[in-house]
Amino acid sequence: MSTRNIVLIVIGGLILLLGGCGCSGYNGLVQTDQNVKGKWANVESDYQRRSDLIPNLVNTVKGAADFEKTTLEAVVNARAQATQTKIDVTNLSPEKIAEFQKAQSQLSGAIGRLLVTMEKYPELKATDAFRDLQSQLEGTENRIKVSRNDFNGAVQEYNTGVKKFPMVLFSGIFGFKEKGFFAAEAGAEKAPTVDFTK
Repeated sequence: MSTRNIVLIVIGGLILLLGGCGCSGYNGLVQTDQNVKGKWANVESDYQRRSDLIPNLVNTVKGAADFEKTTLEAVVNARAQATQTKIDVTNLSPEKIAEFQKAQSQLSGAIGRLLVTMEKYPELKATDAFRDLQSQLEGTENRIKVSRNDFNGAVQEYNTGVKKFPMVLFSGIFGFKEKGFFAAEAGAEKAPTVDFTK
């Protein structure tokens, strides 16, 4: 066998090996990408559930004649902003996830302020409708946390697949890019200050 034939056989073998790895890796990335998209749908569904509860919460609270209108307006405006912030599931980049998270965090803050303000209205807190809505809201917040954690796990698996050799050679060619994670809220690393003198 001539040297030329040996070289052709080696090159052909390498092409077949890389092609096999490319096909297998491509199929793996498709599978993990679909998993990420499914987990993202769960995140959106849980945030939508929270958003759907807010009009009922606001209407229940409006029943208190002297309730602070600015607090309610802040919740309504934050809800509007959060529901307008949409992300295309094919572009779950870190920047897009951060944009979505920022809008949802503003809504979480507004709801938190509303619930803190409720402490001044024991008669409203005592109503069955308010207690039911508050319970549903707490359950929804727990669902959101679980969905976000599941999404982050799926993204980690996908991103690892994109970066592993030999797929790192093909992922860009096939259009697979790293996806973003949900991150801790700014300031979450600081413990809250508790002051019992007030």
